[in-house]
Amino acid sequence: MALDIFKMVDTRKGLFAIEKVSLIYNLLTSILILFLYQQLDHPLRMLGDRALIAGMTFLLMYLYRLAPCKFSAFIRVTIQMALLSYWYPDTYEFNRLFPNLDHIFASAEQWLFGGQPAIWFAERLPYMWVSEPLNMGYFFYYPMMLVIVLWYFIHRFDLLEKVSFVIISSFFLYYFFYIFVPVAGPQFYFPAIGMDNAIQGVFPAIGDYFNHNQELLPGPGYEHGFFYNLVESSQRVGERPTAAFPSSHVGISTILMIMAWRGSRWLFACLMPFYVLLCCATVYIQAHYLIDAIAGFISAFGLYVLTTWMYKRWFEQPMFR
Repeated sequence: MALDIFKMVDTRKGLFAIEKVSLIYNLLTSILILFLYQQLDHPLRMLGDRALIAGMTFLLMYLYRLAPCKFSAFIRVTIQMALLSYWYPDTYEFNRLFPNLDHIFASAEQWLFGGQPAIWFAERLPYMWVSEPLNMGYFFYYPMMLVIVLWYFIHRFDLLEKVSFVIISSFFLYYFFYIFVPVAGPQFYFPAIGMDNAIQGVFPAIGDYFNHNQELLPGPGYEHGFFYNLVESSQRVGERPTAAFPSSHVGISTILMIMAWRGSRWLFACLMPFYVLLCCATVYIQAHYLIDAIAGFISAFGLYVLTTWMYKRWFEQPMFR
């Protein structure tokens, strides 16, 4: 099948849907920076980053007019998705100012399950044959997103704008929620209160502890494993005590699976093992409480319906033809 990636496309001028929602999130968080200006560590740098991202977005729009082909459209989409690596840790710069809520969620976990599933899961199954597949699944999060976007780019280019909008809008709705609901997850909260307290079910409030501390609990499992070390390395670089509830890993990957199902049953079947491993891994590596994963799964369906409705409401005609 000829991809014709440099084939000129019939496209309306202006911003893509994914770029518009990115600029909206950019603007809303910029306003928030101005309100919290005195409390933030580096507000000028944060505002400068946002101005740079906005400028780059408009520059890409104008460059696209010179060569409006499938490939240049794909580049615009993937650049906005790549910027998630900036927007995710950025939520920490806001929610670190608010009192941490992990004690509430850890207590709810204790009440619901009579203990901490994140501790049980890792302690009872530390073996390589469990640890490595689960870490592989967790690491597959962003590749799964790329696979979905590539599939639609190749097979249903007319739906690329809609698919990318649903994905990025869901991320931003999660991120905006994380800003005001600061939950760090077991891998950050348990070291802060001490593992003895976590095992005994004692969960003290720690206030703004994470405003000045980012100690990360080493992941459980087979420490010499290839995927174990990939996950550990990526977390040491990009992880922050933020974004635990609900789990966007579970939520976004569930949305991706809905898109896979609607696009190709074969694609859905191929991704299903990675999806199951990813969802289990969020608790196994102690990135999330079990209630985070459950809430992520449930919220995914609501977000998919909401963002699809938003797209239909705001964009009656597809960008690409």
